[in-house]
Amino acid sequence: MKICMPIIDDNGIGSKVYAHFGSAPFFGFYDTETEKFEAVNNSDQHHSHGGCTPLALLEGRDVNAVITGGMGRGAIMKLNMGGVKVFRLDGATVKDAAQNLIDGKLTEMVPGEACAGHDCH
Repeated sequence: MKICMPIIDDNGIGSKVYAHFGSAPFFGFYDTETEKFEAVNNSDQHHSHGGCTPLALLEGRDVNAVITGGMGRGAIMKLNMGGVKVFRLDGATVKDAAQNLIDGKLTEMVPGEACAGHDCH
């Protein structure tokens, strides 16, 4: 399974999951089968609320899931339409977050539970 997580900094699988998807400094991509990790700088970190384009970020990466502390309604809906499920969790490391997802311990985030701004937790 391939997972994308907004992260605070690039500390490999020890990176902490960030509280809000679109305004994260980096995105971590983790493949649970190969255990390969890649961090990518978020060049759109300071976009206006509602201006996050999550599918463009994930394009070509075959991501199955996103784990984040929070995300706007539009971003959740766009990801879901692209076949990507969104799960809520922040503060955990990439490795722990991925294991929680594999173990079925995370709750899927639905548009009705979306953030109303970048300071959402």
